Amino acid sequence: MRLKTKMLVMPYFVIHGEGKREPLASMPGHFRFSIDELLKELRETEQLGIKSILLFGIPRAKDPCGQEAYDDAGIVPAAIRAIKPAFPKMKIITDVCLCEYTSHGHCGILAGAKKVKINLVKTLELYARIAVANARAGADEVAPSGMMKKQVASIRRALDKNGFHNVTIMGYSAKYASAFYGPFREAAGSTPAFGDRTSYQMDPAATYQEALKEIAADIAEGADTVMVKPALAYLDVIREARRKFRKPLAVYNVSGEYSMLKAAAENGWIDGDKLLMEIMTAFCRAGADIIISYHAKDAARILHGK
Repeated sequence: MRLKTKMLVMPYFVIHGEGKREPLASMPGHFRFSIDELLKELRETEQLGIKSILLFGIPRAKDPCGQEAYDDAGIVPAAIRAIKPAFPKMKIITDVCLCEYTSHGHCGILAGAKKVKINLVKTLELYARIAVANARAGADEVAPSGMMKKQVASIRRALDKNGFHNVTIMGYSAKYASAFYGPFREAAGSTPAFGDRTSYQMDPAATYQEALKEIAADIAEGADTVMVKPALAYLDVIREARRKFRKPLAVYNVSGEYSMLKAAAENGWIDGDKLLMEIMTAFCRAGADIIISYHAKDAARILHGK
């Protein structure tokens, strides 16, 4: 199977303010954009034939409950409302999680002050509120990334209750507690203040059968698309998911995968473009329908011979 531009999803980090384009040291070529600068950026993204974007918000301030994540006036709803009229054909996917917004950096509400124990009931309530706030602003798809039990079902109920039957859900169905996320955590300011995420993300050493159980659960709860994250080190899981399920299958070519290739290419150790297309082809061959990647624009340029 060959890579096509329509398969690509470009992630973006959005911040408050105007005229801001803050470079990310660990992710060369990527920035935190204020909304006005993001609109400029999206012109090229659209011209390259990329039809979908994934938004991550950086709040003004963090707190234990991540209040800006579910605020209708928050950064992501504001970005959606600006993007939709300017780029009506662009599919807007939004991250539904709390790690960027909470002062402790965990993906859910904690049951204790210094203990990584998630209050699942409260967390699911807030995930539902985030999804509805994003849908109300005009999001086409919401993507819960916290790996919390029943997150898809909770969000689907809330969307339907509020009349957003056409807003789809991309489940981060098999998301591993991976070391590949380091650059993202710098970009989003989401490194946990204490502990780690192993209690709610998957063990990288788990068998692919465990991933298939997680994916099946998301499908049963109403996920329209399922995902394996990260992508490069989990091609076996992607392949087994493709064999088992008929739902659209997304893979997330994550920040650490991006930064490793970029660093090696900038040092002249590899041919960056050739290796990028080899990796993208591997994702396609394993069975991916959708590829979320910080390389999306680079890959689109190569496909278009630019």
